[in-house]
Amino acid sequence: MTVLGIVSDTHLPRFGQALPRSLVTGLQVARVDRIIHCGDMTDLLAVDLLAAIAPVEAVAGNNDGDEIRSRYGRKKILTIDGVRIGLVHGDKGAHAAPRNAFEAFAGEQVDVICFGHSHRPLREERGGRLMLNPGSPTDKRMNPRYSYATLHIDAGRILDAEVHYYFDRRVN
Repeated sequence: MTVLGIVSDTHLPRFGQALPRSLVTGLQVARVDRIIHCGDMTDLLAVDLLAAIAPVEAVAGNNDGDEIRSRYGRKKILTIDGVRIGLVHGDKGAHAAPRNAFEAFAGEQVDVICFGHSHRPLREERGGRLMLNPGSPTDKRMNPRYSYATLHIDAGRILDAEVHYYFDRRVN
């Protein structure tokens, strides 16, 4: 079994020089094997901090600069433990982020689409695919809580996908 931590829209260092304690603890307790960042890091600081927990894979978002875009790209498909995961930020197009993300993988074979941009957590089935937006661990905007997600997969199957919430973004 593989456990993935899913985050997006960290916007560091605007929201601090460290990750919230609740996020770090949650990812450690879940024993994530890998962390997927769905864009809007705004600085590689987020990658460095997450990589201290587990290896990081990512895509760039609309607020990410040239260095992040060239390092990670704007869209990709990962195959992890037999599950095909589409990864995109979700900001391209005139529609809302879920529709943009879904349309980004039209005609492509993916089991899960992980995306961000809206800062609104979402876990839903659409067109036979799991749509997963972890929200933001640092910028909840209009949401009552901060959030991230975990995805449990094994031998080509999605075992569980859960959004985790917390109220406090303190780092200590």
